[in-house]
Amino acid sequence: MSYILSTVNKKTEKRLSEYLALREDIKEKLDKLRENPRRANSAHPLHGKLQGKWSCWLGSNIRLIYTINDKERLIIIYAIGTHNFTNT
Repeated sequence: MSYILSTVNKKTEKRLSEYLALREDIKEKLDKLRENPRRANSAHPLHGKLQGKWSCWLGSNIRLIYTINDKERLIIIYAIGTHNFTNT
């Protein structure tokens, strides 16, 4: 059973929609993430001030920052953008 994607706020939802409109391959990568949020797209846990969150690559320099709720099978997206951008 795959995970459900959710965003933490409307701003993040809007940015995700913008990236989906620009790049068709991101939808495929999000589908892979829903199947395996700890391994797909070079997923890895973050450290420091972002400890407890995960990151994965959606293409060139676009990364996604998220948390995983295994009990509810939910991936909560906190930020999407270039490596230098985080809105967490």
